[in-house]
Amino acid sequence: MQLNLLRQAFEKYKKFLSSSDSGKRLYVWESQRIFQEFWDLETTELVAMFDQSFQNSTTRRLWRREAYEPKEMMLKFIEMAPDFFLQMFGDLFNEDKTIDGRIDRFIFYCDQLLQEYKSQKPHSIENSHFHDDGYQMISLYLSFRFPDQYAYYRYQVFRLFLEKMGVVNLPEVNDFERFVKVSRTVFKLMKKEEDLMTLHQNRLEEGKHYFEDSLLLIYDFMVFTTEM
Repeated sequence: MQLNLLRQAFEKYKKFLSSSDSGKRLYVWESQRIFQEFWDLETTELVAMFDQSFQNSTTRRLWRREAYEPKEMMLKFIEMAPDFFLQMFGDLFNEDKTIDGRIDRFIFYCDQLLQEYKSQKPHSIENSHFHDDGYQMISLYLSFRFPDQYAYYRYQVFRLFLEKMGVVNLPEVNDFERFVKVSRTVFKLMKKEEDLMTLHQNRLEEGKHYFEDSLLLIYDFMVFTTEM
């Protein structure tokens, strides 16, 4: 990554943060705050907890779009196999294990649950659990659970961002581990830009958005960079 290109992108991002368009992706920070408030694997009401943890006052597009229903499928899985749900999320959120292994196992567990669901409901039209979506939903779980460690991931955005930063060795397939390393590195550099961080904090609304350190800022920055 060429630091001069990154610095130039920081300067352009500051102008964006000062503009009337700066709030167009803040809905993700709202959902992150809601998740932090409601997520609790110790509760006896797992279905209600999961449903409450993924809410937003303006949009559901992070977990519900046309032909994309990962939240609804996970709610069905919880009803069917609550203990398995606890096991798979406990493993996904175990920071003592490698990230690639956790993600691969999570997708494998979802595959197993989908097979079991279809065997119990043979007339169901459900053919996907929607968690093999290029890691988008899994990265959302991780970024909401560990805001200062993970960013929301979209492969095409990440690849184009690297290209714009002068990187030659671009990922040809999903490389979430590399994305995590790049996100954390860029966030460390960004935090040194005090005026940028102040502009970001000023656009957040108390009681609505997540206020602590969050790598969602890197997601927002990458999307902005790929669009500029």
